[in-house]
Amino acid sequence: MRRNIQRIRQQIRRSSSSRAHRPGLTAMILFGATGAFAQSQPPAAVPVEPVHRIVVSIPDRKLALLEDGRVVKTYAVAVGASHSPSPAGSFTIVNRVAEPNYYAPGVVTPQGPANPVGTRWIGLSVKKFGIHGTNQPRSIGHARSHGCIRMRNEDIEDLFERVRVGDSVELVAERTEEIAGIFSAPVESVLTAQSADAPMAPSSARGAQ
Repeated sequence: MRRNIQRIRQQIRRSSSSRAHRPGLTAMILFGATGAFAQSQPPAAVPVEPVHRIVVSIPDRKLALLEDGRVVKTYAVAVGASHSPSPAGSFTIVNRVAEPNYYAPGVVTPQGPANPVGTRWIGLSVKKFGIHGTNQPRSIGHARSHGCIRMRNEDIEDLFERVRVGDSVELVAERTEEIAGIFSAPVESVLTAQSADAPMAPSSARGAQ
């Protein structure tokens, strides 16, 4: 571009010897040259967000996070008890709430150590169900919830930052070849579960807990 501008200036100097020089001409020509150069540049690439997918194996009591089809992390979870099973099916994330309150009939529990849904809530497109933290970490790895997917607070906080509203969530009730492949993949894993029993918390008006 610098050579083009120099060539234009030389042409202007030669033409000025035969006719009066117009001050605006140089600016117009230079603007046209630089403008054309700028327009010829390709637009900056827009970063593409990875496609996230959450898969929960109810019988294995594990949750996997996939990005663009690749498993990036797995977590131990608690799932619904036999009398209040977790719903199987394909859903989406409809909301994300940090430091949620816990709602039960006539009771509102604010955020704190006694809150049954822990420090984060990821709501699903099935009424009253979600993925959330817990004040009963010893229930992780067991079928203890009222249907929701429970995670340790540190784990739900990690997952919360990785997913967005609209991401897909699959709760799978049976082991399949795909599920076996997902949970056998070598990924970062946080699957240590404590075996001691813990009492269940009451159901939530916001989620089955």
